Amino acid sequence: MIASTATSANVLVGLVRAAHRRQVWLSVAGLALTLVVATAYLLIGALRVTPFASSYRVSVQLPESGGLLPNQDVALRGVRIGRVESLQITDRGVNAVANITSTVRIPASAVAHVSALSPAGEQFINFEAASDAGPYLHDGSFIALDRTTVPVDLAHLLEGADGLLAQVDPHKVEMIKKELSLSKEGPAKLAAIVDGGAFLLSTLDSVLPQTTSIIKTSRVVLTLAADKNAGLAASTVDLNRTLAGVARMQGGYRRLTEESPRALSGADNLLADNSDTMVQLLGSTATMAQLLYLRVPALNALFPNYRGSVLDAFASIFHDNGIWGTAEIYPRYGCDYGTPAHSPTSADYYEPFMYTYCRDTDPGVLIRGAKNAPRPGGDDTAGPPPGADLGRQTDPTPRGRFTVPTPYGGPPLPIEPPH
Repeated sequence: MIASTATSANVLVGLVRAAHRRQVWLSVAGLALTLVVATAYLLIGALRVTPFASSYRVSVQLPESGGLLPNQDVALRGVRIGRVESLQITDRGVNAVANITSTVRIPASAVAHVSALSPAGEQFINFEAASDAGPYLHDGSFIALDRTTVPVDLAHLLEGADGLLAQVDPHKVEMIKKELSLSKEGPAKLAAIVDGGAFLLSTLDSVLPQTTSIIKTSRVVLTLAADKNAGLAASTVDLNRTLAGVARMQGGYRRLTEESPRALSGADNLLADNSDTMVQLLGSTATMAQLLYLRVPALNALFPNYRGSVLDAFASIFHDNGIWGTAEIYPRYGCDYGTPAHSPTSADYYEPFMYTYCRDTDPGVLIRGAKNAPRPGGDDTAGPPPGADLGRQTDPTPRGRFTVPTPYGGPPLPIEPPH
């Protein structure tokens, strides 16, 4: 045991003495190794050089560079997957060639956004897709202009801010500042306004797609409102007149609100005192509604919808600077048959008369009647037989299984009418 320990110690002492004799060469070797490790770290870790990794190239068509430069990052939902290899100027904008790691699959339906890591710049291309389903981008794929976006540049931002600031009234801002400085709670109120604005912006950021859609669609609404400025101004004037008239009637409204409770209380007491009568009235109303429901076809026939109103018919006679009308001066001829007359209000169903001949012998009337029809010689059927009873009626109608009963007043109703 002691001998082995001594041997190990002798070997270690020999190595130390050999290294001491060659310390210059060992220092050079250490510096060289440090240089190799540092260089590898800078290339792989900092400069992200991966000489042995395979990749594929995708061309992204942009309306403008948007501050994008070669060798900047390419990301998928914020995770780095490659770098921008080059930028090529075209007739329609700029084509950015993205070098993407081959292990990453990007759906062909993805959209590309040029985004910035900070306000100082550091733009990069960020791919976003609604799902991970294929097909996927491959070497040589091309993303068209309608599926790419770039950030708003400083010139357009200042142009939009100029229009926004032009709408700010300095007098109103000064008034707000003055109102906030009237009390000790002014700074607290201003802080509450700022906090509320920050909360509103954070809420809108959580629903960014919906917010963007609202902003885009609101342009149509605001443009329509701008086109209707004259109409809105006229509506404002008319509304001002209406409200002025309402203001002049405040006394009547006050009186209405004061007397309405008494009137409603009286109506309530009237209904409470006559509750039994009201119940009977509602029952009668329900029965009447059922009767009217059964008579709906007859009412529709009595009041057809193809006719216009009386007011329209009366208004139609006034036209062409005059009053127009139609009159028939020829009297309508009515024939007297000599049969017994029945009352028009009689509700019975009597049998028809047998001898219904017109008693008028004037050949100028009823030219096409049965009396003037051509007959053979000796035919005397143009009038009743000699000595005939003009009040004689036909025999009663035979009754069968399909005969509709015709008692006095008509057949019975499907429901019993109220008594």
